[in-house]
Amino acid sequence: MADLPLTLAAPLHDALLAALDVEGKIPRALEALGPIGGRETGVVGDGPREAAELAALGGQLTRIGLLREEAEKRPEASFDVITSRWSAFQGVDPAELAAADHLLRPEGRLLIVHDYGRDDVSRLLGDRPEYRLWSRRDGPFLSAGFRIRVIHCFWTFANVEAATAFLTGAFPSTGEAVAAELKRPRVSYNVAVYHRTRGEMGRLEG
Repeated sequence: MADLPLTLAAPLHDALLAALDVEGKIPRALEALGPIGGRETGVVGDGPREAAELAALGGQLTRIGLLREEAEKRPEASFDVITSRWSAFQGVDPAELAAADHLLRPEGRLLIVHDYGRDDVSRLLGDRPEYRLWSRRDGPFLSAGFRIRVIHCFWTFANVEAATAFLTGAFPSTGEAVAAELKRPRVSYNVAVYHRTRGEMGRLEG
């Protein structure tokens, strides 16, 4: 289930789900880069919130599993768009990319959401490859024909006290330092949408 970029137990899971991207910037970006509306969209490992957001855009959704397995059982050119948030493309596996190309129609769009870093959330989670290698020009995505759109999102809470309670509860070793610097009840969170047209080579977007 890919509604969240990390695994938390309830009630912390529910608190983050309510706080993450309340402005709806991620689905708006996917619509701009797809689009999703009115198109056959394969969704990899979606959670209920992700499915609801994509359905609200007017996408004709099909939940799919591992891309290599899907490519073996589905006909070529099954989808106009394939999306994944956090659960697939942990870097770029050539076999996974080939499977996506098999499933996409000509000019089909592959939209992959991952953390970008350079934000408060990366201070909470520590060093990860998505914060360094993945977004580089010589990294796995841009060198494989993807472009990148960076979305400046937030985890937004009811008040600073609620934000502090969540951060210190979910991240005992790092949350207190981030919470101490809050001026408003939100935590900065940058998301990268790696996007690629079937067979296209990419460039870095500003």
